[in-house]
Amino acid sequence: MNNPAFDLDVLHTFVSIAENGSFTRAARRIGRSQPAVSQQIKRLEESLGKRIFERDANEMRLTPHGEILLGYARQILKLSNDARSRIVEVDVAGVVRLGTPEDFATTHLSGILADFAQAHPLVALEVYCDFTVNLLDGFSKGLYDLMLFKREPQSFSGGVEVWREVLDWTASPNVILAENKPLPLVLAPVPDVYRKRAIAALDAERRPWRIAYTSPSLAGLQAAVKAGLGVTVLPIEMIPAGLVSVASRLALPKLADTEIVLYRAPGRLSQAADLLASSITDFLRKHRASSSSYRSD
Repeated sequence: MNNPAFDLDVLHTFVSIAENGSFTRAARRIGRSQPAVSQQIKRLEESLGKRIFERDANEMRLTPHGEILLGYARQILKLSNDARSRIVEVDVAGVVRLGTPEDFATTHLSGILADFAQAHPLVALEVYCDFTVNLLDGFSKGLYDLMLFKREPQSFSGGVEVWREVLDWTASPNVILAENKPLPLVLAPVPDVYRKRAIAALDAERRPWRIAYTSPSLAGLQAAVKAGLGVTVLPIEMIPAGLVSVASRLALPKLADTEIVLYRAPGRLSQAADLLASSITDFLRKHRASSSSYRSD
């Protein structure tokens, strides 16, 4: 008797594990429990009659059979998405409301949203940029169909992790800081996540600091830092030309990563919102897997 065809959902889980290097991180990314993910892979290995992962106390890696399957799994998932786009998604219409942090939207979403708008010209995108706390408040009031927001790793349940931000202390290469003086900080206002992270890290080491400049605008913050007004915190992939890492030079404390998580409004989403959610998660998953700026935990 022929073995059953591959389950697309199981293949998606398999690819997620291979790209993330662990069952736990993959489960968090695709919004499933770790036992459910393990069970899917167990059934896949049983149906193939082959081991696709080697596991030991320190690491998990693909077997030779797993490496072969990974290439085909990616092709199968791409063909499935392409077929759906050609047959089902052509006439999708409606309005999709997306809430997102401004800096993340500027750096990572412009290409995704442009491609989505071109593929689905009948869909109207409404994108709202704000601080995480304000986004959460708006989401709870039903203002958004989809929401991207920053959180401490594993601080809240639910949602799908789509990105991990590696943070760094950043300043102008020409900045001159007086010795034995509080560290001048250039930060967004409360309740910005980076502001909270910077102050907490400095306080933990009893490092004196002062707020030298505050702005809700990413462009405003970067202009102030380039002018030498102080030090700021940025994800390493967002450090622009003209600014450099100063963590080692100034012996500044290490900053923990932040997560970017995608939440979907409760209830059944419109087809347009569903498609945008898939576009965002698929693009960021692929980009994150190939990006040298991403560091797994």
